[in-house]
Amino acid sequence: MISYNGSITQSLDINIQQNRAFLYGDAVFETFKVLDGKVLFAEDHYFRLMASMRILRMEIPMYFTMEYMEKKVLELTDALAISASARARLTFFRKPGGYYLPTDKNAEFIITADALPGAVYSFTDKEYEVDLFKDFYVTKQLLSTIKSINKAVQITGSIYADENGLHNCLLLNDEKNITEALNGNLFMVTGSKLVTPPVSDGCLNGIMRKQVLALARKIEGLEAEERSVSPFELQKADELFITNVIKGIQPVTRYRKKEYANATASALLKKLNAQIRLGGLI
Repeated sequence: MISYNGSITQSLDINIQQNRAFLYGDAVFETFKVLDGKVLFAEDHYFRLMASMRILRMEIPMYFTMEYMEKKVLELTDALAISASARARLTFFRKPGGYYLPTDKNAEFIITADALPGAVYSFTDKEYEVDLFKDFYVTKQLLSTIKSINKAVQITGSIYADENGLHNCLLLNDEKNITEALNGNLFMVTGSKLVTPPVSDGCLNGIMRKQVLALARKIEGLEAEERSVSPFELQKADELFITNVIKGIQPVTRYRKKEYANATASALLKKLNAQIRLGGLI
């Protein structure tokens, strides 16, 4: 089952030959974590989605409020009996018409969902090795910061990681600075400093990135900073970890010949789970 424009259905009547998401990548999306019948960080997701649609000059339906978005996501996960722990994806795409120039700026949406095995965020001490992906670069522009469906860099980077026995890759921008990982934002711990690349460097304006920064700023003795990160800094770091709303926090254990600890990542993960369980979503 899926939700198409707010109605749950088992079949989808879309003409692929006219669909602008298929033809031109004219679409944006959000991926949610549903836990205990709640959409985590719903407000942040909603405002990022609205910003993405405005950047792409899509007409936002008047009825599509944050409350409506949450309701429709949960209607689907309830119908699938997976609201205890689920991943849901909402994709907005412009209506058919035109070539590069759309003849209709209005948009419609699809929600899909599947069950997640674990409820709270967790990680293990299993090996998680990364390296740089240098075949293609992320550009320093506003379009790089939104969740568009143009993921060619992430797809080719994922294939590269798989072919080279890596768990993930780190992406570079056109100034050769680190922007993010293939599927999340990157954080680096060096001494008492927690550093993540700024959105202005071309990284995704991540929902979990925002949560981690807010939590880190409440930890005494830890200084959180947003600044450009050079690849040369990675081997001097004490910790590297990757964040997204589905996994939460994923520590990196190895980059080239450097191995990393995960003390800060562990402390942040405990605070994240505690805040969620107490209902104090950021």
